[in-house]
Amino acid sequence: MKNYFGAPIKKLGFGFMRLPTLPGKPDSEIDIEQVKKMVDLYLERGFTYFDTAFVYHGGKSEEAIREAVSKRYARDKFQVTTKLPLWNPNVTLDEMKGMTQTSLDRAGIDFYDLYFLHGIGPGREEMLDKIKAWDYLQSVKDTGKAKNIGFSYHGDGDTLNKILDAHAKDIDIIQLQINYLDWEDEGVQSKKCYDAAVAHGVGVIVMEPVKGGSLANFTPAVSDIFKKANPDASLASWALRFPQGLDGVITVLSGMSNVEQVDDNTKTTDNAGPLNDAEKKVIANALEELKKVPTIPCTACRYCVDDCPKSINTPGIIGILNDYAKYQNLAGAKRSYGMTTGGGPMPGAVAAKSSDCIECGSCENHCPQHIKIIETHKEAVKLFE
Repeated sequence: MKNYFGAPIKKLGFGFMRLPTLPGKPDSEIDIEQVKKMVDLYLERGFTYFDTAFVYHGGKSEEAIREAVSKRYARDKFQVTTKLPLWNPNVTLDEMKGMTQTSLDRAGIDFYDLYFLHGIGPGREEMLDKIKAWDYLQSVKDTGKAKNIGFSYHGDGDTLNKILDAHAKDIDIIQLQINYLDWEDEGVQSKKCYDAAVAHGVGVIVMEPVKGGSLANFTPAVSDIFKKANPDASLASWALRFPQGLDGVITVLSGMSNVEQVDDNTKTTDNAGPLNDAEKKVIANALEELKKVPTIPCTACRYCVDDCPKSINTPGIIGILNDYAKYQNLAGAKRSYGMTTGGGPMPGAVAAKSSDCIECGSCENHCPQHIKIIETHKEAVKLFE
């Protein structure tokens, strides 16, 4: 594998996306003293790679890099990546330059080891060409503000192949969502995207190996399959190990939120190694059991949305309820609910919540699956609002 960072790095990256916050405070109020303890343990065990972004924790994530890492450790003791958000189709060159410099200033560093275009996906190729995003990305490397460049990607394998056909020669690394649940999933297409990256000779950094914490939380029946196979292994460790054994993977990110997670993930990476065939069979059995969990039979036809007077994204909310039923990850479900109902920069997000439902019944009259949608929204309010 190409040496991107001057020396090989361990296959666990520290994602600064889900940092601990002060009790009762908003997402932007990071518990920096706890983060320092997490960073100290992580670096003490020989791990060195940190991942942040311009938008994480309302911009405070990059500042946390400064306070917990760059002010306390020599620059050659760690690597750090950030991402340039390009969700505004009218962003100018000067604005891009300004965001890059802001990211450097926030983190208290002179260069990033890796600089990404953030969240590239289908339907954005023309916009990126129009604003000359690829040219700008290269200029960040040429001016020494980044050692490596690339992009994080959410989308299908065919689109990724198209993008890489045009730009693989100019970039170093891409970041992909890869985990055992999404590996063969036709929506996420983890395997197809991974194969595209390998075919183009581009390095891969893995995000969401535990799927936002969902693969660390299951119903008792699913959890028991893992616990019977290895009583001492955490559920998260099974998910973390899945992509660590893939060829071409530089490191695997984990958005760690407390010292205990740092302890477990670093020990797993150092001691457990990639999954063997017997362990892969355990995961296959768990996935079969997961299919048995009762869920709401929504087909995402969106008939319920067409005439909804409040334009509530009912299929999106039902999807979150179904994920919660399977993974029992309330914190992750609440985050997804916030994004789906207009709480984040998600294309197509609708700024309406389940609590906005006026119980007119239009959705239920249109639903071919005869779902009791009004009751479904009441359940979403109880769980997520």
